[in-house]
Amino acid sequence: MQTIALLPGDGIGPEIIDEAVKVLKAVEAKYDLKFQFKKSLVGGASADIYGTPLTEDTVALCKDCDAILFGAVGGPKWDKLPKEFRPEQAILGLRKSLGLYANLRSVILFNALSDASPIKKEIIGEELDIMIVRELTGGLYFGKPKGIERTHDKTRAFDTMEYTDEEIKRVARIAFETAQRRQKRLTSVDKANVLETSRLWRTIVTDMAADYPDVKLCHMYVDNCSMQLVLNPGQFDVILTENTFGDILSDEASVLTGSIGMLPSASIGDGKPYLYEPIHGSAPDIAGSGKANPIACILSVAMMLEYSFGAKDAASAIKNAVERALNEGYRTFDIQVGAKKVVSTSEMGDIIVENL
Repeated sequence: MQTIALLPGDGIGPEIIDEAVKVLKAVEAKYDLKFQFKKSLVGGASADIYGTPLTEDTVALCKDCDAILFGAVGGPKWDKLPKEFRPEQAILGLRKSLGLYANLRSVILFNALSDASPIKKEIIGEELDIMIVRELTGGLYFGKPKGIERTHDKTRAFDTMEYTDEEIKRVARIAFETAQRRQKRLTSVDKANVLETSRLWRTIVTDMAADYPDVKLCHMYVDNCSMQLVLNPGQFDVILTENTFGDILSDEASVLTGSIGMLPSASIGDGKPYLYEPIHGSAPDIAGSGKANPIACILSVAMMLEYSFGAKDAASAIKNAVERALNEGYRTFDIQVGAKKVVSTSEMGDIIVENL
């Protein structure tokens, strides 16, 4: 029996989690797997009731589970709260509390969605399959000191970007090992011509390459990488980068797939549990309308089955079911192109289950 913590969150979070659970229950029946679900509030939903976006009880529940499925958090309702009470602190707090220092974001363009990508087919090429490995618990998002200072004549804001050698080594190790299982090409992205943290990053990654002679390593500045993702995305296999760069580049890369609603992710560390989530936000403007795309959340379940439970056959079956649904012409609102069969959030979940 595998125990999964369900953290729906805000906006469309509960809707997409429902579809992911629907798929997990179908997988149970077909692959002799057993799941137990434990649900808890996070984000704005938690702040409304408990006064905090992440309670100690929720952290304890997560630590007691084998894997975590996270929906999305945030919305205008909570925008004016002090920083420490904002919904986004839930996911940041979980990453830190659970030691989840590496985020794997899978960027795949399904052939059926080639028309939904804003990039020309001749640029995308025959296949697009990139894995972005983003450092998750260091850099600007967590560096101290940070704050805003006001004096009589000016206001000053500041953040700290900081990395230790060990923080870089551990995420680079995951990136090299990921590349070994794929096409054996690793692009390390930094800003070593300007930033001291990037100079250390480049030095350490270069030194580590000697331990992975089968992986071809190249370095790229982040501004060039942002251009290359739209000019020649096929050159990339695995991209390794720090927290802020990875956040921005993976959102950019999501556009290549037709919609940010297509990208799953896994946040991993040295121990368990791992956390799985779609990379998109809570989309409060479409919450409750049935327009949310559940595919990223469902593909996050596929990553969970592979990385946390070793159920590779079940993971592949989910990916194939998604591809079949798309090949049959079914689309959610965000990936509608031309005269396709536009379906609701729950209908897309049902169709994927039928294709398992």
